[in-house]
Amino acid sequence: MTAGVPAEATGAERDVWAALTTVTDPEILRPITELGMVQEVTVDDSGHAEVSILLTIAGCPAARRIESDVRAATAAAPGIASAEVVVGVMSPSERQAFIERVRGDRGSRPQQFGPDSLTRVVAVTSGKGGVGKSSLTAGLAVALAQRGLSVGLVDADVFGFSIPGLLGLSRDGRTEQPTRVGDMILPPVAHGVKVVSIGMFLGDADPRTTAVSWRGPMLHRTIEQFLRDVWFGDVDVLLLDLPPGTGDIAISIGQLLPQAEVLVVTTPQEAAADVAVRSAIVARQTGQKVLGVVENMAGLAQPDGTVLDIFGTGGGALVAERLSDAEHGDVPLLGSVPLSPAFREGGDVGTPTVLTDATDPAAAEVLRIAERIVSTGRGLAGRPLGISPR
Repeated sequence: MTAGVPAEATGAERDVWAALTTVTDPEILRPITELGMVQEVTVDDSGHAEVSILLTIAGCPAARRIESDVRAATAAAPGIASAEVVVGVMSPSERQAFIERVRGDRGSRPQQFGPDSLTRVVAVTSGKGGVGKSSLTAGLAVALAQRGLSVGLVDADVFGFSIPGLLGLSRDGRTEQPTRVGDMILPPVAHGVKVVSIGMFLGDADPRTTAVSWRGPMLHRTIEQFLRDVWFGDVDVLLLDLPPGTGDIAISIGQLLPQAEVLVVTTPQEAAADVAVRSAIVARQTGQKVLGVVENMAGLAQPDGTVLDIFGTGGGALVAERLSDAEHGDVPLLGSVPLSPAFREGGDVGTPTVLTDATDPAAAEVLRIAERIVSTGRGLAGRPLGISPR
């Protein structure tokens, strides 16, 4: 039986309840019927259906979409001639019940992605800025979501945050903000990816002209809050877009997520490769494993079929070679992403090219890298799976 259906519901009302199971909360990605958001369903003899729904807070940013989806699902139910949606707001007790439904038995956990978490955590790092790390991270997140995985993305580059813009969550000087329900923060969803960034917490300030200038302890607390208070739920993969270099945030990530795998991004230029190796070494010092290396900006295809190596060649292979040794094993070069005007344009408009043109050389390579990341898997030896025999 559909969750929440009253025992006295008529056949038509049960049909509407069943139709509403297809409506998902756009931030939590679970049916609203499971979340206690459907308060009442009535259908009269003429086939007119009235559905009362409860939003978590007044001014919920997803209100219009939820209302529209509820109306469409109700109207599509068998025997319904017309549909009306009545929107209300949860009481404090209903809101607390909602939080408990979302968090389940993990409500008191201080951190969602501890050592026992089954979520695969991948930190994307680089030794220096300007190597296209954020664009690559955004593309990989969407590519993984396209494969049917549940994906979260933390923009940990507090000073140089750019993920909201790359995924279409920041336009015309306004950035979509998370929904706060009690002490729980629900991240916006873009192209199937749950996203959080410091750019979402600047109020009405224009992110294009606002700078964040914080010292180490403030940075650590911010990353800690992202991992504790922002509710991602049961995501298969959590990507973190780290700032360049080996500073405070890289160290904090190592302390908070020692089980994370690290994806190192470099350009073909040898100078960039030298610095990229250092970022991987710092990750290893905190116990993290280097998943692999991605070479970005690896040549620009010309109309005659030749490739112009603007930033040289071989940097990615060089980083992989330097990070491979007897102690850590072979570190693979997972891919080499060429320069692509379309790939850059996709980031500028907030729609990654992996969604719009899989034949674009850069998009095709990012999709291939995503496939390789999935195929490498992650060992679960020694990790509790949260199940017990019956």
